[in-house]
Amino acid sequence: MSLYYVQKFLYELNRDVAKQQAYLADRSASLAGFDLTDEEHEALTTPDIGLLFHLGVNGQILMHFGALHHIAWADYLQLMRDGIEEHGPVREGVYAVTGYEGTDAHAMSLGQQPGASKAATSKVATSETGES
Repeated sequence: MSLYYVQKFLYELNRDVAKQQAYLADRSASLAGFDLTDEEHEALTTPDIGLLFHLGVNGQILMHFGALHHIAWADYLQLMRDGIEEHGPVREGVYAVTGYEGTDAHAMSLGQQPGASKAATSKVATSETGES
């Protein structure tokens, strides 16, 4: 796996408008020069936030990628949770070192109900929109 190159690409993409324009024009071509696996290439061109998080991409780098794709903050967080649920714990990087396995596993380790954070997020979103 080449987590370094995935994060390097995203770091550069996040800071360079010309790279963003090139990426949006031809996602696959913009990845030339980065030593990526097929899985990483697919995750970057799809884009698949959940898989990228599972692969170990730092959330501080990944959130700008989500914003580039006009992914709302709550949806971005959910996509990361979904990535853990679908692909398993983070494979590599800082989150793997900490043993992070997702919000449900964390809640259970604290003696809380899994999914409570999802319900709280939904409740906050509902109160902000005035829906019931």
